[in-house]
Amino acid sequence: MEKFIENLPPMDLMRSEKMTLVQLIIPAESSHRAVSYLGELGLLQFRDLNADKSPFQRTFANQVKRCAEMSRKLRFIKDQISKANLLSSVRPVMQPDIELEELEIQLAEHEHELIEMNSNSEKLRQSYNELLEFKIVLQKAGEFLVSSGSHAVSERELDENVYSNNDYVEASSLIEQEMRPGRSDQSGLRFISGIICKSKALRFERMLFRATRGNMLFNHAPADEDIVDPVSREMVEKTVFVVFFSGEQARTKILKICEAFGANCYPVPEDITKQRQITREVSLRLADLETTLDAGIRHRNKALTSIGMHLVKWMNMVRREKAVYDTLNMLNFDVTKKCLVGEGWCPIFAKSQIQAALQRATFDSSSQEIVDAYGVAGYQEANPAVYTVITFPFLFAVMFGDWGHGICLLLGALVLLARESKLSTQKLGSFMEMLFGGRYVLLLMSLFSIYCGLIYNEFFSVPYHIFGGSAYKCRDTTCKDAYTVGLVKYQDAYPFGVDPSWRGSRSELPFLNSLKMKMSILLGVVQMNLGIILSYFNARFFSSSLDIRYQFVPQVIFLNSLFGYLSLLIIIKWCTGSQADLYHVMIYMFLSPTDNLGENQLFWGQRPLQIILLLLALIAVPWMLFPKPFILKRLHTERFQGRAYGILGTSEMDLDVEPDSARQHHEEFNFSEVFVHQMIHSIEFVLGAVSNTASYLRLWALSLAHSELSTVFYEKVLLLAWGYDNIVIRLVGLAVFAFATAFILLMMETLSAFLHALRLHWVEFQNKFYHGDGYKFRPFSFASLTEDED
Repeated sequence: MEKFIENLPPMDLMRSEKMTLVQLIIPAESSHRAVSYLGELGLLQFRDLNADKSPFQRTFANQVKRCAEMSRKLRFIKDQISKANLLSSVRPVMQPDIELEELEIQLAEHEHELIEMNSNSEKLRQSYNELLEFKIVLQKAGEFLVSSGSHAVSERELDENVYSNNDYVEASSLIEQEMRPGRSDQSGLRFISGIICKSKALRFERMLFRATRGNMLFNHAPADEDIVDPVSREMVEKTVFVVFFSGEQARTKILKICEAFGANCYPVPEDITKQRQITREVSLRLADLETTLDAGIRHRNKALTSIGMHLVKWMNMVRREKAVYDTLNMLNFDVTKKCLVGEGWCPIFAKSQIQAALQRATFDSSSQEIVDAYGVAGYQEANPAVYTVITFPFLFAVMFGDWGHGICLLLGALVLLARESKLSTQKLGSFMEMLFGGRYVLLLMSLFSIYCGLIYNEFFSVPYHIFGGSAYKCRDTTCKDAYTVGLVKYQDAYPFGVDPSWRGSRSELPFLNSLKMKMSILLGVVQMNLGIILSYFNARFFSSSLDIRYQFVPQVIFLNSLFGYLSLLIIIKWCTGSQADLYHVMIYMFLSPTDNLGENQLFWGQRPLQIILLLLALIAVPWMLFPKPFILKRLHTERFQGRAYGILGTSEMDLDVEPDSARQHHEEFNFSEVFVHQMIHSIEFVLGAVSNTASYLRLWALSLAHSELSTVFYEKVLLLAWGYDNIVIRLVGLAVFAFATAFILLMMETLSAFLHALRLHWVEFQNKFYHGDGYKFRPFSFASLTEDED
């Protein structure tokens, strides 16, 4: 047996790669180039030898700051290109290599140029908006004044709003011009005109009414053109207003309210001739500004396009440089020898590759991710993902078994696989990214669901005679309403899966309950035994004979003496067709093992076998608990007996080098701690053997729930609606059935079965052998750098 196991071929996926700790001594002048080569290789995980230093105390802190600043400038340029909608038109071009210092100078120049262009553009846009608003106010407010003039409202000259053309043209700011004090008639009717955001117009009018106590007349009209916000570059709807009032106090209040609401006030002369003259001049200035703005936008877009051609290469370069300097900060700088000393972990096979820097290695698996979500395997620990690839989708299918629903899942998985190359390059949402990452698991889940659905003979809860005729027929008119035995067997058994005649009979639920419950126990016992067997391979690989003798052997005996025996009884009962009550057998195996079994006896010698198995289970508990702690204590005492003193001439440095030295480890063994740990482990296994077996009954419960839900939707929704001779009711019933199938049976039930299968693997299966206390091998690699690290 030993030779057979030793001759087994190595399993690359069973255990992690063998690793080794390496030390690198790199000359200071070539350190940057050496680390760059290692980043290209991607097989060495550096250890941080400066963990006690802050980021600002490290050797290459200034270089990291420079790279971070360049990353900020590149992100700023990328945002500007995105705001200008030029990302799709920018095409990368080949460019000769550029030094980091030269790139830093170029980025500073580009950033300064863009900031200056943005500032000038905002100022021009602000002036353009003011002129455009003034033009709109002249047009709309002029209409108000003309209509008011017919009622003799504007007979008086409005001194504060009338300015000469020369004053307007020479004024630097329209708002300053409007606010300039002028002559006023204290007893006359006056007005203020301006423009405000449409969303604020109603509140603005209410505030004016309250402030003036109703002593004003408010006219407004929507602007014909939307105004572009110079900051957000969004179109804003505006409303032109004219407020008629009397008195200096009311004027002051209105101006303050305008300022508070962000309303821009503009002067409008009453004279129509002056209005037209000012409007013409404003239109001329608007045309000039529009030409200037277009020229500025074209110049800015041209500059952004030329920068965008090199943006991707520059971002990758800066990202790589920052990663190199971050890695160099993890090394020790030897001042005397002028070199950098580093340490790291790498696979044994990669030692020569690290020296030569020839190739790169990667690994990815959705099944591995399921295991790693529980915990990463320790160094060389058995990897459950090898078995999870099959057992996870199979246990899911046991709970989800319906080949109609399985086909729906299969179609979804095939769509993801068909669009794999396209979706892998797109940025997906969190849910779609998770679904796309598990596309192969989804494919296996759907295939196993179809297989289990054929065994259950359920297609959207409807049975079909796929593999031939039924072996049973009804004794009465209908099997469901029969008062005697409903089904009578008249030919050979149905060749594959559940006979379709069971569906709808009186015996359907008891039969399927019994079948699925016993099948769940069998599957659970098999998977738990697999976990214990893997613990044997772990112990054998790490040369731990104590774990084999005092952990593996008693665990196998205890589990199979009780639940392995129960599985044997289930199989014998199925094969013989016995009517024995297995509940009675298992309960009285503990309460009165010597009593006669009577009609519950399944085979000869069952009673003495039960007694033997019960005694073995009782012996296995102290076998797990007591020997291992005492043997560990004896071995520790023998190892360090007579070694209380170190070897003469041994320095402190030598003690650090010798990990098994007596002075270092003599006081580390704590018997009480080891004994308590072993006791907890033993109690956990004994109680877990019962609870874990019961936990596998969730396979039966969820399978039954899925089947019954599917039956309810089919019979109480689809068939009920189809019974009406009305096309509308039929379509409504079909829509409700499709909605229930898609969102309840295909989404909620899939998620429920997925989570329960996950729990069975994490708790019931992996706790038998898997510690999951390791951490992933994360080598320094340029291939793993992302935009998030800018």
